[in-house]
Amino acid sequence: MALFAFYILGKRFGHEIAMLWLVLASLFFYAWWNPLYIWLILLSMLFNYGMGLALSGRRVRRTLLTIGVVANIMLLGYYKYANFFVNTVNDVTGASFNLDNIILPLAISFFTFQQIAYLVDAYQRKTEEHSFLHYALFVTFFPQLIAGPIVHHGEMMRQFSKPETFRFNAGKMELGLAIFSLGLFKKVFLADGVARYSTPVFQAASAEESITVIDAWIGSLGYSFQLYFDFSAYSDMAIGIALMFGISLPINFMSPYKAVNIIDFWRRWHMTLSRFLRDYLYFPLGGNRKGEVRRYTNLLITMLLGGLWHGAGWTFAFWGLLHGGYLIVNHAWHHMRRLLGHDLEKSTFFGRVLARGITFLAIVIGWVYFRAESFESANLILSTMFGLQHVSILGTTLFPGRMLYQVFVWFAGLSVLVWLMPNVLQWTGYVKEQEIWNSKWIPHQLRALVQFRRTVLWALFGSVLMIVSILKLTHISEFLYFQF
Repeated sequence: MALFAFYILGKRFGHEIAMLWLVLASLFFYAWWNPLYIWLILLSMLFNYGMGLALSGRRVRRTLLTIGVVANIMLLGYYKYANFFVNTVNDVTGASFNLDNIILPLAISFFTFQQIAYLVDAYQRKTEEHSFLHYALFVTFFPQLIAGPIVHHGEMMRQFSKPETFRFNAGKMELGLAIFSLGLFKKVFLADGVARYSTPVFQAASAEESITVIDAWIGSLGYSFQLYFDFSAYSDMAIGIALMFGISLPINFMSPYKAVNIIDFWRRWHMTLSRFLRDYLYFPLGGNRKGEVRRYTNLLITMLLGGLWHGAGWTFAFWGLLHGGYLIVNHAWHHMRRLLGHDLEKSTFFGRVLARGITFLAIVIGWVYFRAESFESANLILSTMFGLQHVSILGTTLFPGRMLYQVFVWFAGLSVLVWLMPNVLQWTGYVKEQEIWNSKWIPHQLRALVQFRRTVLWALFGSVLMIVSILKLTHISEFLYFQF
């Protein structure tokens, strides 16, 4: 309904009416979760829009920017970190301070960071906005409101300024539907399917129940696959829906488990968040311009805050610090190799396989802390994984009999999708790379046969995926990144 009305209104009543409709539809979409919080996003937009207008002036611009950024951080801090701060103080001091349970508003991390980026861009005169309607659309555009990508004002509104955006485009509609249907399938079949193998392990560890080495590896690998397909599914669906409205969103997820090192991983995982942290935190801290010690300190600070952005808990903070440490080791290794005269651009096939394996193992260890409810349960899983607990190596207490065989089949199939196949954006042609298929042993004829095309056959295939995925939505299926 929102889609068809957008094009009809844009054709009959003009672009402004179509944008107003899209803003109202987006606010309705946001209010569906909890109508009480609609005022929060409205007040946030009004404040930041006013600050953006003030920053277009000539006086006290730096002071205004500071006020704007601090106000946004305070809003996010109250809703996301107030209880965490009070609980930490109570744990350290033995006090009994108490706050009413503060419910985290949906998408507050995303629309807050997006508006901070807008204020900084306005201060640097990279963008300006004199229409509140346009600004509201920039913030609330529902395909990317809930879990990103974090977009710049110019990236989106430049497209809404073009008349062709408001004219129905069959090519974009077909591509958008294809990407959306594949993303929905990934979510309800792959991410939710593998979740039934990861969740019991973390629940058992949280309850301090006995788990075996096999159980621990199933839980950690299962969650690694679950989060991968969960977040990539949402990223695909966001791009697909936006394309139906004629808007191309920035890529936010690009096969991160194919990364050959942690630096490469963060160029592929939540790419717009990495860009935000780099441009608005790492560079202002000094980046790599003030020596290696300062560079490594800046990396740790950036990744620590990146970890806390994902969740108000010490396990998230440790996950961020862990990845900061990974990045330091990675940069130091590259620095040493350059001193030895090595060419970092050259590598062998087996070298890349080994690098990907080591990188993936480091990522899996990090995900254990990311998922676990406490350090104790995370340490229990990790120590069991690496044989530091006196438990059975071959047995399993959580996945007996046929279920263990199902786990093997699931993990084997997901591994093929993750490491040997092109991702959805490559497969559909939304992004083009010279080498789409990783395996050179796949015959050219087979590649040509399965490559996505705008044909009746592929339309039928996409329709079937869409139908079976919708029919699968008979239970509550929450995206993991909604809680961040």
